[in-house]
Amino acid sequence: MAESEDARASEEHLDDLRAKARFARERYQLYKAKAYGPRPTSSVRLRELQRAHEQADARLRAAEDEVRRSRG
Repeated sequence: MAESEDARASEEHLDDLRAKARFARERYQLYKAKAYGPRPTSSVRLRELQRAHEQADARLRAAEDEVRRSRG
């Protein structure tokens, strides 16, 4: 029973990381698209959003790799 609880917890954790990675990616893509418009944008803000997106993706990949290793 403990294994199924652990599996459920790890799946919930992965779902949370997926949602965070998706959110970060979408924010970055929206701001990048905004840079093509007539309103001013900040290159510093764009880099911050890109970095946040890349970090969220890296955390997700690491967690997915860990789950794969633990499942054998």
